Formats: sequence, C-alpha cells, structure tokens
Amino acid sequence: MDLSDKFIDVAGTRTRYHDVGQGEPTILVHGGGPGASGLSNYRKNVEALAARRRVIVVDLPGFGETEGKLKDGPIFEAMGEFVRAFMDAIGVQTASFVGNSLGGATSLMVALRAPERVNRLVLMGTGGSQAIFTPMPTEGLRRMAMFHAGDGPSMQKLKGVIELLVFDTKSITDALLEERLKAATRKDVIDIFKRPPLDIWRENLAALKHRTLIVWGRDDRVVPLDSAFILLKTMPNAQLHVYPKCGHWAQWEKADEFNALVADFLDRP
Repeated sequence: MDLSDKFIDVAGTRTRYHDVGQGEPTILVHGGGPGASGLSNYRKNVEALAARRRVIVVDLPGFGETEGKLKDGPIFEAMGEFVRAFMDAIGVQTASFVGNSLGGATSLMVALRAPERVNRLVLMGTGGSQAIFTPMPTEGLRRMAMFHAGDGPSMQKLKGVIELLVFDTKSITDALLEERLKAATRKDVIDIFKRPPLDIWRENLAALKHRTLIVWGRDDRVVPLDSAFILLKTMPNAQLHVYPKCGHWAQWEKADEFNALVADFLDRP
C-alpha cells in the first residue's frame, strides 16, 4: 500500500496527508498529544480500513508535517474549520470521520457546523467531553499541558505523557518516541493548551442525527470513560463500545479488534 506523503495548500497552510484505497471517503483525524501526526496515531489502522474504502489521513496544523498556521479562536472550532477547508481542497464533499481525542472533538465540530459534510462518526476518547465523576483536568491532560512549559520539550516529558496514553507501555517503541519528539520540537508547533477550549458538551449534540460509534478505553487516564456517557446520552444515534485493559489509544492498543469493529460499523447499511 502506497503511504507516500502528499501535500496540498489549505487556505494558505501547507498540509500533509495520505490518501489510499477506493470507495467512500473516510478521514482519520489524530489527537493532540506532543508529536502527534496522522500516521503516528493510525499506523496500525490505515491498511485494514482501506481494504474496502478510501482512507485519508491528515496532519492537523502544527502537527506532523503540516505548517503551524491556524485561525485564531477556540482550538476545536479552528481545527474543525481547517478540516472543512481541507475537504474542499481535495475535492471531498462528504466523508465519514474517525477521530481520536482532539481529532474526535474536531470531527464533532465538522458535524456540528456542517452536518451535510459528514456521513458517520467514530469518536475515541473525544476531547472537550465533560467528565461526570472524574476530577478534571486528569493527570494525562496536566502532563500534556506542561510539555512545552518550563525548560521546554524533552524525551523525559514525552515518555511521561505517552505512558499515560496506553494501558500497557510495552506497545510503545523507541522509534515511535523518537518520531514524536522530532515532531513535537518543531518551531511552528501549535500548543493546543494555549488556545481557549470549547466545551463540546455545551453544543447542541442532540441535533446530530449521524450514526455514531463511540469507542473508549476503560482505563483512559487522559479523557476518562465517564466522559463518554454525556455523548452517548445526548447524541440520538450513538452507540458505545468499551475496551478493558485499554487506555486513550484504543486504535493502537486494540488495533485488530478496533479495525474490525470500525469497518463493520462503516460498512453496515
């Protein structure tokens, strides 16, 4: 499968993406942890999901190899607007979305602001969700927020963040850490924690009629499981799948199960 880099101008932002497979477009939107990028989040998923559909993996502004140019304002709103502009740039009118953390909130903002552009939604550990029982911010969010503070980024800080993204740290390779540290120390990286937040739960989620699969790790230490229940309760066509012994990266830690679950959900009539 050809995962070579593609670049396109999106409203003045040089944007990297990957585009494989044929059929209905599905856009994979990564999270906002230090050094995140499309492939670093979805390396274990692209080939399996592209077997029966077109899969597009985008680097958001300031992540991966996309320029750090983003409209001012709340982070999820700005990223959602960017993704809509990206869809225009590559000629995709409607797509299904798979979004992790920041990517989940970004996907929701696309659906909220332009519902006609979205087919189905898969949301994992969605950022901006309100926890019911867990004190916020979580330890994972605090470590992310401190990554660029003080003496700045370091491998030690990065390891401190990444170890809270997964249930079992054995799945984290040195190569992945090096890749993410390089991306996290770019001069134009966007620190999402310096942007005003947008509380997704205050949006009119009940207006979203899209079929939605909510996926969560039971042991998520970044955005806790109880955050899923507001989405589940409010979105009329949502269902929830919870993985035990799984953290914030369900698509990484439970890749084979996740790929089968998502492919079935997206293909179901």
